[in-house]
Amino acid sequence: MTFHDGLRVVHAHGDRITVTEPTTGVELVSYVYRPEAAWEAPKPYLHPIRTLAGDVVTDFRPNDHRWHKGLQLTASHLSGQNLWGGNSYVHGEGYLPIPERVGSMAHAGFDVVESDGERVVIAERLTWRPYTGELWADEERRIEIHDVDTESGSWALTWTSAITNRRDEPLLFGSPTTAGREMAGYTGLFWRGPRAFRDGRIIGPDTEGPGLMGEQAPWLAYSGEHDGTDGHATLVFAHAPENDHTGAEGAHPAHWFVRNEPFAAVAPSWAFFEELELAPGETLTRRYRVVVADGSWEREEIAKYLEAHPW
Repeated sequence: MTFHDGLRVVHAHGDRITVTEPTTGVELVSYVYRPEAAWEAPKPYLHPIRTLAGDVVTDFRPNDHRWHKGLQLTASHLSGQNLWGGNSYVHGEGYLPIPERVGSMAHAGFDVVESDGERVVIAERLTWRPYTGELWADEERRIEIHDVDTESGSWALTWTSAITNRRDEPLLFGSPTTAGREMAGYTGLFWRGPRAFRDGRIIGPDTEGPGLMGEQAPWLAYSGEHDGTDGHATLVFAHAPENDHTGAEGAHPAHWFVRNEPFAAVAPSWAFFEELELAPGETLTRRYRVVVADGSWEREEIAKYLEAHPW
């Protein structure tokens, strides 16, 4: 347990890391890394995520999709395996329970868990394995909590993942859409919002609404109203400019997966319409930012914030 004048970090070893803002006493986020149900494709996740006012802006194991857990990195279709959890999509047959397709992203160790008061850094190593258990990939993950601003009622987290293919053949990253289901390209970083955020407002740089599904933009925001209070919250999702650069895996710019019906969800998908092929020994690196803010932010306010907080 470590305390600082600023952000406080508490590590319950083998279970979770919790970050608290000391002025308000609000636990902003918990990073949970203990193993969970095999059918749900065990993997670490962030939940609950809270605003500075203390309102929860993530959902956990909802009854419609038990494997939806806050904010987590997923791989819904990976060389025939499902590291996302639950039923697997099969073209022409729909979603089927296929346990032998469900793998895991397992915690292997932490290299850094620290706070300097203004920024928390969690650096973790993970292993990606199919149902049969062999090593398919290593991941180096870095999660940073930063830019806590009580005046604007906002804080931010940056998530960076570097995934290295450890097989002797390519890893194929896909989605239900690449497998034949229209406009269901979820994979990669995935946020599930609370039930109260159903029918929330989806905002892009130039337009808004559910029509942003499958579109490209440097950022996307989701604003919802809490149950039990008169307040709103806005989450801004942005992907780093280098995510769209051509690397060894080719050019795969992000397309947004976003829904406000029947539930709130956002994912900057790395394989919405086309499979991403990662050669043996090559590394796929993606960096994302999520801003968590109290209130209903407008497009101009979001753009101003992002301009003032460059990558």
